[in-house]
Amino acid sequence: MKIVVQVKLMPEAEQAAALRSTLRTVNDLACWVSQVAFARGVPREYELRKHTYPHLKAQGLGAQAAQHVIKKVRDAYTTLHANLRAGNLGKPKSRRRVRAESKPIAFRAEAAQPYDDRCLSWQYDQQTVSIWTTSGRLKNVRFVGYCDALKTLQQYRKGESDLIERDGVFYLVATCEVPEAERYEPDGFIGVDLGIANIATASTGYMAAGRGLNRYRKRQLDLRRKLQKKRTKSAKRRLKARSRREQRHAANQNHIISKTIVTEAERTGRGLSLEELKGIRTRVRLRKPQRVALHSWAFSQLGDFIVYKAKRAGVPLVFVDPAYTSQMCSQCRYIDKRNRVDQGLFICRGCGVVAHADRNASHNIAARGAAVWNAGRESRVPATP
Repeated sequence: MKIVVQVKLMPEAEQAAALRSTLRTVNDLACWVSQVAFARGVPREYELRKHTYPHLKAQGLGAQAAQHVIKKVRDAYTTLHANLRAGNLGKPKSRRRVRAESKPIAFRAEAAQPYDDRCLSWQYDQQTVSIWTTSGRLKNVRFVGYCDALKTLQQYRKGESDLIERDGVFYLVATCEVPEAERYEPDGFIGVDLGIANIATASTGYMAAGRGLNRYRKRQLDLRRKLQKKRTKSAKRRLKARSRREQRHAANQNHIISKTIVTEAERTGRGLSLEELKGIRTRVRLRKPQRVALHSWAFSQLGDFIVYKAKRAGVPLVFVDPAYTSQMCSQCRYIDKRNRVDQGLFICRGCGVVAHADRNASHNIAARGAAVWNAGRESRVPATP
């Protein structure tokens, strides 16, 4: 299982200037490579290398750095084409899709640059790195991180690492290959219903209410609007200082919720059943006041956190179709749109059962998870003689 570990670099003034100049240079050259690729119809990586590699070397890039710049550009176009095929950028001839297809991909000045073991070496005991730059090799660049992150980094780091700059601070994001725990045979499943009013509702009765997070987001939105209207230097400083604060707060909440759910499943020997919600933003049509809440909803991140924590703990996990889980009675399986009276109330028109709407949905998700697991696992029925 691959996870990423982020550490913060603590370079000296000269080292920071060299790192900043390196990122600016490689991303400027990546934009040039992107223009060449766009003009030539985005050729394969090998052909693109023939057209761009000599120029990158002439601009002072090392062999590995030049290769990584070309690969970064080619991977960006691969991702773009995959999004176009999946319809994530709208229908053909839509404004968003035409804008994405009509010009070369551009890279920000501080965009991530990949490094492999030839360009970057780690000294874990000293907590320093040796890293390639356009000004030469920098040695003894200190880094810091959480104890658990440093331990994971030392034990399981494998593959490339990305150098990024964020608000003048440099980070290294390293890929780690962590072994998965052996999955056990589950004694039932816990269904997890994801939502906005309630971030996560488990069939065990656990409910992570979203009221506090939604209020926090509203306060942050109102404050950003006030500061943006000021347009003064102090207001801009405040906006810069508060950037990504909401994102970090939501990520922390998702970590807490996912850990609680996975720990309960591991303690009781059960598996986890989640809804497959990919593409929900393109499927759902909402009024303008509701769009902010939907697009601020980090359901994908919460799902990813649950997945990797479950893999590390050996908890079985399945994804199920979310269709009609909020309209179907978990007792008699009767489906009716009118069963969902309002956001929090479910009254079955078939058997008359009254339940919390999200808890009812979580029980339906748990039942579907058990059905999916039983259909996919190997049969233990003895063979007929």
